[in-house]
Amino acid sequence: MKYAFWPGCVSRGAAPELYTATKAVAEHIGMELVELEAAACTGAGIISDGDPYLQDVLNARTLAMASKLGLPLIDICSTCIGVHSLAVEKLENEEYRARINERLAPEGLEYTGDTKPRHLLWALFEDLEGDRLRSLIKRPLAELKLGPFYGCYILRPERVLGFAEHPHRRRSLESAIELVGASVVTYDGMTKCCGFPILTTNKRNSLAMAGGHVGEAKDSGADALVTPCPLCHLNLDAQQYDAARVVRRKLDLPILHLPQLIGLAMGIEPDKLGLDGHVVNTKPLLRKAGVR
Repeated sequence: MKYAFWPGCVSRGAAPELYTATKAVAEHIGMELVELEAAACTGAGIISDGDPYLQDVLNARTLAMASKLGLPLIDICSTCIGVHSLAVEKLENEEYRARINERLAPEGLEYTGDTKPRHLLWALFEDLEGDRLRSLIKRPLAELKLGPFYGCYILRPERVLGFAEHPHRRRSLESAIELVGASVVTYDGMTKCCGFPILTTNKRNSLAMAGGHVGEAKDSGADALVTPCPLCHLNLDAQQYDAARVVRRKLDLPILHLPQLIGLAMGIEPDKLGLDGHVVNTKPLLRKAGVR
């Protein structure tokens, strides 16, 4: 299995443990990731507000890079997969696609529409046969109760995310938790916004949202949350102690990146998954899971 790999901005910046864990898991299961080092930020909520055409050019460029390699594009960020998928929908318009391709031509690139972006979460279940995927689980995490936290962009709008063709994507994160042998903890906030988009404009409300979700999951019995979105991870983990002050309660709930969860269950050691790089201490969680 070979993929054009767009790690996104956050995994190469504020959450490098996601990049580390992704590379470790990919190597372990035989996924060859050809990193698109010259690709640009998707521009979600930043470039899109000021120049949506420029955002579409940048995302078409990334898709065209993957197409030129003849490889499917894989993302590890819910926000990236959402923005890339929306770009694919907009570029179905032939006239608009022609305008975009005029901007790509000087680099020898062309967006043809043959590249469909996918999140790592989806690729695991769609590209690895079920028996092979299950055979890679060497350290079942049966002692853990885990809450999924999807983030916004990997669930909506459904029309651009391939849900009609792949209905299992609606509960893919629960499937990942079940795969590793842990128990799924459901709670109301698992499909809601983490609050990150308003962190710089209304920090108190952003932290209240994050603290509310974490508190609700903890009250429902979760030992940790698992997210496929590094932006959600930043608000739920890095901002958790500030969020606890806003909601006036103790939280201390670890937040795992998706590949960290998968890697642990596959027997990869915690240090190779970046689990020592979180704000909320993951060691109690590892002890409960029986990971030395």
